[in-house]
Amino acid sequence: MSEKMQVEAINRGTVIDHIPAGQGLKIVNRLQLLDNKVRLTVGFNLLSGELGTKDLIKVDDWLFTESEANELALFAPNATVNIIDDYKVVRKINVTLPTELINVFPCPNSNCITRVEPVSSKFRIRQLGHKIQLKCHYCEKAFDKEIFTEN
Repeated sequence: MSEKMQVEAINRGTVIDHIPAGQGLKIVNRLQLLDNKVRLTVGFNLLSGELGTKDLIKVDDWLFTESEANELALFAPNATVNIIDDYKVVRKINVTLPTELINVFPCPNSNCITRVEPVSSKFRIRQLGHKIQLKCHYCEKAFDKEIFTEN
């Protein structure tokens, strides 16, 4: 009996690799992949020469846009997003931290206008060294990314 784990290749879709261990489920929830009834393969704590352990997500028949891929940067800044067609990588998207996020997270400030008015949340992203902050466009309060990525 082989001890090697095998993960089925996908014909068409997206593979997100090099996700830090423990972030895979957060990404699945963030992108609402379970709600979309897509065929999904998720690996947790897989061995990685680069990271030690990593998570991996394969999504059948969903070709990520650059915007969706960049949303991942808050959770997995060094993730690799591969677009697959006919079992081959046809495009690689290098994840980069976007300058702003629109309608991705609700503002944590209970006094923010986005909590009472039908407007989309909008955050400007600032990187201060290794620290990442999201500043609300409306209430102008700044929040550490952990407020959004740890829940």
